Amino acid sequence: MSVFRGHVVDTPDDPFAGGALRSEADAGVVVSDGVIIDRGEFAEVARRHPGEQVVDLRDGVVLPGLVDTHVHYPQLRVIGALGMPLLDWLERCALPEEARFADVAYAQGVAGEFVRALADAGTTSALVFGSHFAPAVDALFEAAQDVGLRVTSGLVLSDRLLRPELHTSAQRAYDEGRQLAERWHGAGRLRYAVTPRFSLSCSDDLLASCTTLHADVPGSWLTSHINENPAEIAKVRELFGGSYLDSYDAHGLVGKRSVFAHNVHATDAELELLGATGAAVSHCPTSNCALGSGLFALERHLRHGVTVALGSDVGAGTGLSLFKEGLQASFVQRLRGADSVPLTPVHLLYLATAAGARALGLQDQVGDLSIGRRFDAVWVRPAQGTQLDVGLRHADSSESAVAKLFALATSADVAGVWVDGQRIKS
Repeated sequence: MSVFRGHVVDTPDDPFAGGALRSEADAGVVVSDGVIIDRGEFAEVARRHPGEQVVDLRDGVVLPGLVDTHVHYPQLRVIGALGMPLLDWLERCALPEEARFADVAYAQGVAGEFVRALADAGTTSALVFGSHFAPAVDALFEAAQDVGLRVTSGLVLSDRLLRPELHTSAQRAYDEGRQLAERWHGAGRLRYAVTPRFSLSCSDDLLASCTTLHADVPGSWLTSHINENPAEIAKVRELFGGSYLDSYDAHGLVGKRSVFAHNVHATDAELELLGATGAAVSHCPTSNCALGSGLFALERHLRHGVTVALGSDVGAGTGLSLFKEGLQASFVQRLRGADSVPLTPVHLLYLATAAGARALGLQDQVGDLSIGRRFDAVWVRPAQGTQLDVGLRHADSSESAVAKLFALATSADVAGVWVDGQRIKS
């Protein structure tokens, strides 16, 4: 048992529904076997648990582990390819790199870099687009297990319109996905996600095999892309004769264990269906801006009751830090003018933590630091004299301190990360 002492902030209640920031300047959080069993003012907690080991984190801010709901592991090394729209970027940058993952040794090297970079950024849970190659997906799960992250991922599936070496068949997609799920789904903190790349690159037969696999792996997740770019949307409508979401819904792939990335250009009918089924959307603001995809209509999603969380979308996104994604999300809303949802620091913390946990069905385990939750936590402690250090020392409130984190924090400021009470970055 350990007592973690520090300035603790979290958002147990949705600020979009009136929830506020919960903050204790000198909190004690008691963790036993990875679970928070007590929390309160440190002096009171110490009296209730005398003699327990105290982990002193007062020099900084403690917040829940960050949750990334959309990130591509095979694209880690192509971050920073700017100046292209989505389909050009895929053709020139992402897909050639993803083809290299046929080489297992190459995939293993990137997998190690990727999971360590997630942990360095303070991300403790992630929904990850795997690779088109099953051995490369094994490499990702192995690396995630070694580091201790909560990762939901799977084999990426396509059978048309991409490079031929990235294509599969409906039967092979099912067989390889089932084998991966048997090895990894439910192994420790790992889960399987059925992952059609996007319906643009998937035939009806392939999507039907995704439906069967999703049903045959109880508790599996479904993730894909939707409504990212107008040219992409027009092509999907040409291929399927309906909306982008219809192409998934026709195969029963829209539900409470579905997470769709982007959704920049959604129709009201699509938003209504997403809200009614409980499917979630991953908002990827740096990627949307870098590729010129558009400004996310958060207000319309909230009005239809759609769960929205943050995704880094590396490598079209510009890094793995969800602090950066939160900052960019606030900029996007400012630019939407009369249709904006003003995002306070409290909203940003919620989007990066509790909303992500909700989107991934982990809200009963992680996302805030309440009693009964697993202790997935991040300690932000900037180096002395840095802008963030100066800002935190002069913050006049906890909300102001959270604002400084999203404006200034980088992976270099993340001094400690815990998953299930186990320290994975120090």
